[in-house]
Amino acid sequence: MSRKTTRAKRIGRIFVLVCLLPAVFLPAGSGAQQAQKVPRIGVLRSVTLTPTAQLIGEAFVQGLRDLGWVDRQNVAIEYRYAEGNVKRLPDLAAELVGLNVNVFFAGDRSAALAAKRATSIIPIVFSTLDDPVRTGLVASLARPGGNLTGLAGLGPELSGKRLELLKEVVPKLSRVALLVNPSNRAFDDSVIQETEVAARSLGIRLQVVKVSEPDKLDAAFSKIVRDRAGAVMVAADAIMFTAQRNRILGLVEKSRLPAIYVETPWVPAGGLMSYAPSLPERYRRAAMYVDKILKGAKPADLPVEQPTKFEFIINLKAAKQIGLTIPPNVLARADRVIR
Repeated sequence: MSRKTTRAKRIGRIFVLVCLLPAVFLPAGSGAQQAQKVPRIGVLRSVTLTPTAQLIGEAFVQGLRDLGWVDRQNVAIEYRYAEGNVKRLPDLAAELVGLNVNVFFAGDRSAALAAKRATSIIPIVFSTLDDPVRTGLVASLARPGGNLTGLAGLGPELSGKRLELLKEVVPKLSRVALLVNPSNRAFDDSVIQETEVAARSLGIRLQVVKVSEPDKLDAAFSKIVRDRAGAVMVAADAIMFTAQRNRILGLVEKSRLPAIYVETPWVPAGGLMSYAPSLPERYRRAAMYVDKILKGAKPADLPVEQPTKFEFIINLKAAKQIGLTIPPNVLARADRVIR
């Protein structure tokens, strides 16, 4: 073997070693750089998910997974819950901003409003049960503008359908109590207005019962019973009502009144009936919005979506506890019956 050949082989070995050095000594740094590039999703909610509602939250995670986003692999999901204390939302939103999340997912209106106040740059996907234009989240449904988009609800507009269902279950129904929390900063008077319009068309007298503190719930239900309401409708309120869910369910049962709820998780927890947009479906749809934004879409270019799938749920155990028989024609229309 010639000296030139030997020298060439030595140079070749040195070149290979030099090429391999980054792979030997730099994987940690390289991994750290890659980790920094993993997008972050900040999930903000007013309340901690209950075991029942956790299934709904899982729909969001599964929706992301179906689109190729797996938590702790190619995306990081940061959760922040206010545990029913709305005053914590601004700090939690600011905390997520400080973590440099790439997109927010706000699971209710109060959370969406807090996120909006915290940033005008980071995209925000929201899911609310009301009109986001009326509550100031977006400029319009078709052209949201700004950094927010997501899923609207038909909360007030569905009041008529809920009253109709109560009327079918209790044919002689003439008075319904509507339980609302006016101290919730996200409270919208349109809930009362729409429900009053629907009640008049059905020949029902609406009794608006405003409760802003948990220790006044007992007195509120005593008044409902004293005024001889024939049924109760519990408005959406992630701040107090959700936190006091078991207590309210107990008071409804004690009063032996049929009740319908604006949010589906109340019925598996012991409530009688609910009629509302499908929350699992909404959370899956929210995941699609997040996916589009992570791939470069701007919230201002994504129209706000209104619900197309609704769920009517009946709990026959709750009906039995108050001595109520659900008519067969109503049962036949239920999407889900808890026996």
